[in-house]
Amino acid sequence: MPLFKNPYLQIARIDHWFKNVFMLPGIVIALYLDHGVWSVELLPRLALAFLLVGLIASSYYVLNEILDAETDKKHPVKCKRPVPSGRVNVKIAYFEWILLGAAGVFGSLALGPAFFITALLLWLMGCIYNIKPIRTKDKPYLDVLSESLNNPLRLLLGWYATGTALIPPVSLVLAYWMIGAFFMAVKRFAEYRHINDPVRAGEYRQSFQHYNEERLLISIIYYVAAFGLFFGIFLIRYRTELILSIPLIAAVIAWYIHIGFHHDSPVQYPEKLYKNQGLMILLLITTVVMISLMYVDLPWLHELFSKTPAI
Repeated sequence: MPLFKNPYLQIARIDHWFKNVFMLPGIVIALYLDHGVWSVELLPRLALAFLLVGLIASSYYVLNEILDAETDKKHPVKCKRPVPSGRVNVKIAYFEWILLGAAGVFGSLALGPAFFITALLLWLMGCIYNIKPIRTKDKPYLDVLSESLNNPLRLLLGWYATGTALIPPVSLVLAYWMIGAFFMAVKRFAEYRHINDPVRAGEYRQSFQHYNEERLLISIIYYVAAFGLFFGIFLIRYRTELILSIPLIAAVIAWYIHIGFHHDSPVQYPEKLYKNQGLMILLLITTVVMISLMYVDLPWLHELFSKTPAI
């Protein structure tokens, strides 16, 4: 059996490690605010950080596969996953969950106490999200907010991976949390529309017993509005030049919502989003522009958005 077809590798979802790209803003902004931390020796440290976060993420995915097996059987696509389809020994899978989590969390000690504590929080959030009696995955709104908390935790892991002693901007952390909640809420919205049956949706995901399209859309608007406000505070406080990226960020948000309305929308499976070339091109342009604006000074923009002088 080819290695990539191995069911124990499949439940680790190594293809989802691309989500560690959410560490990059933490790295870039830390390097921008603390020029003293950059050196060539930083590269192996960052590579180790990405590997450790990937191991913790895989631990989370394995636990998710195990505990969601019964409900996944009621999903038209997820019923084919290794655990619900019976291709995995659950006892071995639990051992895989512990092994991956231990390797990721305890390996994080090599990158300092702040990185270790944040890595431990990332692993614990996977437990809180999946394990009863808390299992926030089953609770409306908490399901989105608790899972999307992984976004700011990844940002903080990127930040601390640089070795900086600076405190990360709270406004940026909150903005990152809210944009993560936005992406997750759109995913829920697409899932709900794809199932197209409130009863079956409620059997598949308990939080869907409360959700409907209207409530999900209202939550999407709330998360994206909160993101805009927190991000606005950050860019005015730390980098006014980023104001010029706002039209592009808004275009990405609008495009993502548009995709969420597609039949069997790819936002249900983020690992497949790369197939949407339009979104990928727009994301690439937005990323390049934002990184460029971090290092290109535009004094006239500061004057334009400065306080209005008294008459």
